[in-house]
Amino acid sequence: MEQDFNSKMKEALIAMKREILGTLATNNDDFRKIVDDMESKDVVDIASDAIDSKMLETFGSKDMNRLKLIDSALMRIEQGKYGLCLKCGKKIPQERLEAIPYAFLCINCKSDDERKNR
Repeated sequence: MEQDFNSKMKEALIAMKREILGTLATNNDDFRKIVDDMESKDVVDIASDAIDSKMLETFGSKDMNRLKLIDSALMRIEQGKYGLCLKCGKKIPQERLEAIPYAFLCINCKSDDERKNR
């Protein structure tokens, strides 16, 4: 069951990544060349590719941050650590992961972080 869920989440994460990259490629010819080069690679290779951060900075930190979170989640799937809170190590509820597939903290730890950052 967990393997099926992870496969489903991997597909969702890859779709999110493609959507962001597609939007960025639509807005910039240089970025389109990078995305086109990535399209010929295996999905796992795409997940581990580091996109030129200077190029991404020109598109805004929000998309750059989401891409990093998505890549990190894809890496955790490959390592068998997806769905575990990086702070406390407890399982992140599937409902949370379905809502935010790249979540890396459980609800309690995320709430604690937000309280500390206020």
